[in-house]
Amino acid sequence: MNVKATNHEKKFSEETILVTKTDLKGVITYANRAFIQIVGLEEDELIGKPHNIIRHPDMPKIIFKYLWEYLQNGLEIHAYVKNICKDGSFYWVMANVTPSIDYTTNKPIGYHSARRLPSTEALAIIKPLYKQLLQAEKSGGMQASEKILQKLLQEKGMQYDEFILSI
Repeated sequence: MNVKATNHEKKFSEETILVTKTDLKGVITYANRAFIQIVGLEEDELIGKPHNIIRHPDMPKIIFKYLWEYLQNGLEIHAYVKNICKDGSFYWVMANVTPSIDYTTNKPIGYHSARRLPSTEALAIIKPLYKQLLQAEKSGGMQASEKILQKLLQEKGMQYDEFILSI
């Protein structure tokens, strides 16, 4: 999906849960109706596509580095994510992503993500942080943004996921 980002934000209700499942490489294998509706793509435009087709250009890459590190270590992760829609609009989510395990082999077979509407208070912290991380990435690469994020976590005495759940 190659669309131009706009400043139009889409909202969804607090009761809505946006759900997707992917394989181990992040290719979408399932999307619930609420997710399909907000993104504005048809189911056949989503299934079989990499999940990053909805990645908004305002998202710092370091957040996805953390996400993949957690998942590949068999851990669940929470993250605030700004996604892009087919029409260029965007929406924010608080995502909980977990490995899907085949319990006969005890190995991951994919990932499951359930997303909720983030709080206004959390976004007041996340938006300026992501802006700072993105600026650092543009001038000094992902290492620069990771340095900023690591410093923040060190100051707070928290791991990434603890920080996200604390706001």
